[in-house]
Amino acid sequence: MGHLSNSPAGPSPSKEGPLDREPGAKSHRWLWIVGVLVVVAVSVWYFRGSRASIEAQGPNAPAGSTKGQGRGAGGAGFVVPVVVAAAQRGDLPVYFNGLGTVTAFNTVTVRTRIDGQITKINFQEGQFVHQGEDLVDIDSRPYQVQLEQAEGQLAKDQAQLRDVQVNYERYQLLYKEGVIPKQQVDTQGSQVGQFEGSIKADQGAIDSAKLQIVYSHVTAPISGRIGLRLVDVGNIVHASDANGLLVITQLQPIAVIFSLPQDELPPVAAKLQVGMPSIVDAYDRDDTSKIESGKLLTIDNQIDTSTGTFKLKAVFNNERSILFPNQFVNVHLLADVKKNLVIVPSSATQRGPQGAYVYVVQNGNTAKIQPVTIAQTTANSVGLSAGLNPGDVVVVDGQDKLQDGSKVSPSEAPATPPNSPNAAGGEQPGAQPGNTQTGVRQRTQAPHADRSNGKSK
Repeated sequence: MGHLSNSPAGPSPSKEGPLDREPGAKSHRWLWIVGVLVVVAVSVWYFRGSRASIEAQGPNAPAGSTKGQGRGAGGAGFVVPVVVAAAQRGDLPVYFNGLGTVTAFNTVTVRTRIDGQITKINFQEGQFVHQGEDLVDIDSRPYQVQLEQAEGQLAKDQAQLRDVQVNYERYQLLYKEGVIPKQQVDTQGSQVGQFEGSIKADQGAIDSAKLQIVYSHVTAPISGRIGLRLVDVGNIVHASDANGLLVITQLQPIAVIFSLPQDELPPVAAKLQVGMPSIVDAYDRDDTSKIESGKLLTIDNQIDTSTGTFKLKAVFNNERSILFPNQFVNVHLLADVKKNLVIVPSSATQRGPQGAYVYVVQNGNTAKIQPVTIAQTTANSVGLSAGLNPGDVVVVDGQDKLQDGSKVSPSEAPATPPNSPNAAGGEQPGAQPGNTQTGVRQRTQAPHADRSNGKSK
């Protein structure tokens, strides 16, 4: 008992020891750590987003500005990069476009006019031949024999004719002396006429045999290109054969038959009646590259009621033999030329509720909306009759980011030599495309080419 009372006093041991309190303390610490990390991440994301927004507005954005300036808004302080081109004065052609088919002026299936065996072929497939050249030789020996027989019969009949002529002269003398009757003289005279007729028949047989020998050498009836041959050496051919020996097609010159809507007939017919030549250009199937240039030859004498179109025929020299019969081509008929217009690329014109307009770059690199009047649109060029002056700088790419009064950073379109082919592959007579055509063609393929306002047609 005394031992127990003399022990040092101390706190009474608790039921919850340190090991029991450790799991609760750790869970509270982890919650605090996770909360701090979330706050730090949100703060970093917020400040980085604000900084990116300020940089997107450009170096002229006011300090501390993080809101109220959307990308591409074109508002104050936002400089829009654009491509520009200068308006130029010139002439703009008016084309009527249609789909045409190349047609040869002459196509000949060469056939034999005699029967016989082919002994020689004097051409190559695809060869260009001239009229009169020897193409195929047929065995002429049977006709040579016929010629000799006809010549022998002629000699025989000529000898008999001389005999009856001598007798006829003798009978005439005897008749004058009263020795023989008149009937005998007349009979002898008829024999002379019979032999003269036989001689003419013999001469015809000789000419026929000579003609057959000439026909044994088949010559080119026209100048043109030979197709695939249809016979070989050794074949027996007949004048009654359905298939020929070969086909020759004239390629120079060559024609193109195409159709146009009936509404376009009056201006075309008016030029043709007064004898004014109309230029016709043939383009490939993609309507991008010009193949050949020719002139309008004639117009058909009626309109097709089922399609409301009329046919025209144009002639091309085809010196390079690029056009082939039955080839499909796109035809551009030069109907007129609009004079003294202000020409800009077609991508510069926009459409709005008030009509067509363009963005003009003024001094200080400021874009201004300028209403214009479109007189003619050809390929990638637009002719304006009002609204612009030559030398005005217009925006040809980047209008989707512009507003009236927007600041711009202009860059010129690549230059193109005057009278260079346009996007359709043709040339614009009298127009001065300058540096507008090529730049438009390249820039209109940019991501901003599809604009809500559309393009002027």
